[in-house]
Amino acid sequence: MDQKLPPIRSTIPVRTLSTDDPAELLRFAIDAHGLGAAALATLVDIRGGAARALGAHVAVAADGRFCGYFSGGCVEAAVASEALLAMAQGRDRTVKFGDGSPFFDIVLPCGGGITVAIHVLKDVGALRHVLYRLERRQAAGLAYSPERQTLEAVDPLSRACWHERDFLSVYRPRTRVVLSGRTIEAQAVARLAEASGYDVIVRGRGEAGRVAADIIDPFTAVVLLHHDLDAEAAILATAIASPGFYIGALGSTRTHRRRVERLRAMAFRRDDIARIKAPIGMFGPTRDATSLALSVLADIAAARLAAYA
Repeated sequence: MDQKLPPIRSTIPVRTLSTDDPAELLRFAIDAHGLGAAALATLVDIRGGAARALGAHVAVAADGRFCGYFSGGCVEAAVASEALLAMAQGRDRTVKFGDGSPFFDIVLPCGGGITVAIHVLKDVGALRHVLYRLERRQAAGLAYSPERQTLEAVDPLSRACWHERDFLSVYRPRTRVVLSGRTIEAQAVARLAEASGYDVIVRGRGEAGRVAADIIDPFTAVVLLHHDLDAEAAILATAIASPGFYIGALGSTRTHRRRVERLRAMAFRRDDIARIKAPIGMFGPTRDATSLALSVLADIAAARLAAYA
């Protein structure tokens, strides 16, 4: 016997996943659609401050399960309720929360306001296309038309925005961290990066230069944690020639001066050498591996945000 979903109108929203990873949210929506019905809510306007950026999602299943965030957790259940109503009526909805909203009892902590577009999924082909591209570490885009109530796969823009009468969402692969070094510092950075949900690849001295060119893409940070310049030479040359958004190298200011002199002698351009963050990290100096790992990961997160705000 097929499993029957409860009537949408009587369903109580319940958070089922604590995640704001777009890929996980789209997978949730695809799975929910396969069970009967689903809606994808998208943050399409911000008035004042907001906890999430334009294009953020909340995915809602017909049985009341939902995941995703627009705030710190104060409006998502209300969004899910609106999505359940949209599914019951079979029509998309646009709802305001916070400043400028008719829901006076729902106040955003930042004091601002947001507008959410709720799309009742008719098919999930566009969502599958996004996941297909992300799995291949390619950026992807979706165009939502409130007038046509459609969601289509499109070439991604630089950021989420309204384009004419459609709202365009942008999806990029998760951050990859290529670590070169077998030091205690490298082990600490790897542990923290994995805990942060990054795609972590560790390379030792012999293998780094040979394979790094194939794994460093525009969404990759290269972290060199060696204690001598010879050990980092191959991977550093490959990183400089790559499209990676971050290159960081361990060592003092004096060590970096020696590094720069070596690179100039090898005919590297000043602009290419200037891509190297050394001493590595957002703050310093650090005196233990954990503090260094925190400094490095904070620097990578800031660089990623600056590159793909």
